[in-house]
Amino acid sequence: MSRLFIVAANLSAAGLLSALAGAAASAEDFPNRPIRMVVPYPPGGSNDFLARLYSVKMTEMLGQQVVVDNRGGANTIIGNNIVAKSSPDGYTLLLAGSTQTAIPHLYRNIPYDSLNDFAPIAGIARSEFLLVVNPAVPVKTVDDLIALAKKKPGGLNYATSSTGGPTHLGAVHFQMLTGVTMQQVPYKGGGPAMIDLVGGQVQLGFANPAGSIPLVQAGRLRAVAVTGEKRLDALPQVPTFTEAGVPGLALRNWYAITAPAATPKFVIDKLSSVILKIAAMPESRAALLKRGLDTFIATPGQIDALRREDWAINAKVIKAAGIKMQD
Repeated sequence: MSRLFIVAANLSAAGLLSALAGAAASAEDFPNRPIRMVVPYPPGGSNDFLARLYSVKMTEMLGQQVVVDNRGGANTIIGNNIVAKSSPDGYTLLLAGSTQTAIPHLYRNIPYDSLNDFAPIAGIARSEFLLVVNPAVPVKTVDDLIALAKKKPGGLNYATSSTGGPTHLGAVHFQMLTGVTMQQVPYKGGGPAMIDLVGGQVQLGFANPAGSIPLVQAGRLRAVAVTGEKRLDALPQVPTFTEAGVPGLALRNWYAITAPAATPKFVIDKLSSVILKIAAMPESRAALLKRGLDTFIATPGQIDALRREDWAINAKVIKAAGIKMQD
């Protein structure tokens, strides 16, 4: 073996050891300054609540301040783009949600790639949706609704909290799965939609449990079915859509924390470990349940698989419905 080869090999080994030591030191040192968590919505609402809940716990566990930065506007595009274009160092995070998988199919031009410009860190929460009807509507089961809708094609109106949002896409997918036709009545938020549902201006709609369960319990709305894999604790008599004979309804609302793509693995791993510990705390779940949410513990790989699945489903549903938003 030549002397030159031995010297080169020793230098290479030394370089590798140095790199490994540097990576270990970097992992140990992170974070060494405040972290910004971008929320692509104005203050208030579930996203903001989750960001503030987790930022407090993360600050305690990481030893650095985690600051919530609300950047609402353009249907989350503004906040998403800020994070997508940020340095991939773990100091700028995004409170992301399932809406992110629909945006690329609703708008022709967005300045980032919803899948490839973000690195999943951890799932933190989820919420299901209730299909509710005004009590004056002669519907108590999903079969009743399907029969009535087929008897009166286009004669039933359903409320949505927005065009292109989960309640709209869920209703569109329900129609695709069951072969019925209903008319959308879009509102600017879930509150106004619920007011008109209770008032009878519209007959039915998908609704967040947090706002709709009290109305169901008071007899002002009737719950027909719930999305997800299990019944709600607060309404154990209401079946899931699968139990009601409509499996595969793609209406789920999940929340996750993500980072810019190319964020180092040691950063993702450290943040994921901390966030998943917070998600598993009983007090975290208790806080979520009070807001109509539930714990959703998911690893980076699980979040990645989920968002890609939802991306494909939303592409199909939005294309079939011909939904387009103005850029």
